Amino acid sequence: MHHVFVTGAAGFIGSNFIDRLLAEGVRVTGWDNLSTGQIRFLDGANQHPNFRFIRGDNLDLPSLKNAMQGADFVAHFAANADIRDGWKHPEKDLQQNTMATFNVLEAMRENGVRRIAFSSTGSVYGEALVTPERPTPETDSFPIQTSLYGASKSAGEGLIAAYAEGGQIDEAYIFRFVSILGERYTHGHVFDFYQQLIAHPDHLRVLGNGTQRKSYLYVQDCVDAILHVARQATAKNARHHTQIYNLGTPEYVQVNASIGFICAELGLTPRLDYTGGDRGWIGDNPFIFLDTRKIQETGWRPQLTIAQGIVRTLRWLKANRWVYDTRH
Repeated sequence: MHHVFVTGAAGFIGSNFIDRLLAEGVRVTGWDNLSTGQIRFLDGANQHPNFRFIRGDNLDLPSLKNAMQGADFVAHFAANADIRDGWKHPEKDLQQNTMATFNVLEAMRENGVRRIAFSSTGSVYGEALVTPERPTPETDSFPIQTSLYGASKSAGEGLIAAYAEGGQIDEAYIFRFVSILGERYTHGHVFDFYQQLIAHPDHLRVLGNGTQRKSYLYVQDCVDAILHVARQATAKNARHHTQIYNLGTPEYVQVNASIGFICAELGLTPRLDYTGGDRGWIGDNPFIFLDTRKIQETGWRPQLTIAQGIVRTLRWLKANRWVYDTRH
């Protein structure tokens, strides 16, 4: 891993990943169309001699092929992650997730890039059978998709596996994330709840009934996991050239508990107004809890608990309220 091409470079996870690579002496080319990414997230990277940023779209295959020249590893983070409003613009998931991933793979083939890390999602499991005693393992099938986002990411996984098994890629690492928290976070429940509490500290609207159970992972733990696995090259000598890993913490919290962490940090006791039902929107999974034993067996462990990740996220948002003015 000497020259990494990062899609979604100005996004939440992509920009944190880039900072880590540059700190470790890796050359990086960042690629982003800035539709949701924030160029300010790359302020530090843009001062680094080993970084080059190119504004471009994954749907522009000729430009993507040209930009990827010289890379030896691709980290593909770019995606449309708007699960809640997916049915308002259904074509966006197909184009920005599935077709974009196809174009990334074609650009890799054109340039002879043989290694990729792909940010997938726990949403590919749909309504998987999951209990506190049985978190969802990587081996679970997912025949029933519950969101366009999950379906489009599942299709991207399939394309990557086909390219790998077809001899076009030597090593493919697919990471199925829970929701990621931390610095530069601009999408999700902590962002939304804090935005409400800025506007009206005395009450908070909560989608669903607050009993939804979710798992979360701190962004630096996420970056650690991806680099840890890729540098071990776990797919290199495996039977299959595609390796899939769940990424999360071995715990989950109710939405109500998360609200408690947020309000305690802010010193607020708002009235909670629930919209009702066991899920917040169409496609919302009321219980997300991934089995992370496979990646833990490689030696990786998360360093922060969910509560710690929520508090760090909130503190970053408090110090960077400009993101609420610039969010697209």
